[in-house]
Amino acid sequence: MIKLTNENFRGSWAGVPVAWTADQQFDEETYRGDVASCCRIDAPGIYTAGTTGEFYAMEFDEFKRVTRATIEAANAAGKPVMIGVTSTYTLGAARRAAFAAEAGASAVQVALPYWMETPDSEVTGFFREVSAAAGNLPLSIYETKRTKKALTLLQHQTVKVALPNYLMVKANSGTIGTTPEGCEALTALGVNVFGDEGSLWPTLGPRGMVGCCSSFVYYAPEVILPLNAALAARDWAAVQRHSASAKKLLDFVVEKFVVGKQYWDSAADRLGGVSSGVLRTSLACRGPYPHATPDDVATLRAWFRENLPEVYRGMLARTAA
Repeated sequence: MIKLTNENFRGSWAGVPVAWTADQQFDEETYRGDVASCCRIDAPGIYTAGTTGEFYAMEFDEFKRVTRATIEAANAAGKPVMIGVTSTYTLGAARRAAFAAEAGASAVQVALPYWMETPDSEVTGFFREVSAAAGNLPLSIYETKRTKKALTLLQHQTVKVALPNYLMVKANSGTIGTTPEGCEALTALGVNVFGDEGSLWPTLGPRGMVGCCSSFVYYAPEVILPLNAALAARDWAAVQRHSASAKKLLDFVVEKFVVGKQYWDSAADRLGGVSSGVLRTSLACRGPYPHATPDDVATLRAWFRENLPEVYRGMLARTAA
């Protein structure tokens, strides 16, 4: 297991979608290859069993197989692994956290249970139980309005006091970490703030944002890896430049595929990874959610050729290999 601290829990961690066979079974060989491919492009860490990894569409036995395969493939390349352990109830999350720790994960990430809103009085206790099940591994909170609750700064402070191993928050739209003041305040608590790779980094990088649970690192490694380097160097002009390319890609993907075709999360991420040649996963995610087609791959590749030629050249090299 690779030890994580505030100093190395940074950068665009590849959130890898799970490869499925034509009959919707776990395609372990392809998946291990995709994890290895994300390591070869030098993503700083590997992450799965979040929304991209379809945690909500996996039985526990499948989760265990995916977790083990992720850790073995990433650790073989010297990369740390964070496993998402979100569930609709505390025991479900704790069981996943315990298995992730046993299998050798470097960190676990968990959102609040999301079917019914978690009462304020239960928030810290929930994170405490999950953390204890994981043997107090480094903890990341997946903060999303899909849980029907955005934590206050006081709640983040309370969790951090109770759990010093709370090292990172994955901040999504509508949560405190995506505001300049909130990002700065969380950073001051000793919580690394992860955001997105579009418009946030030029604004929030100077206020403390240090990374992302990323699909764009395999959509466009030629853009995102230099962006990571610029962020680490605090070269804000380069951050602005690379972020502009990332935002152009994000705007196109959202308009054309997310809004235009309702390819949410895992579907859009599969499309990007296959189009760039980094991933070999299936385009299909588990139903009832729609997914991209080979025609969509051709559309995105054509867009790369016209708008991000460095990504297109990388794609040609990767698909020829």
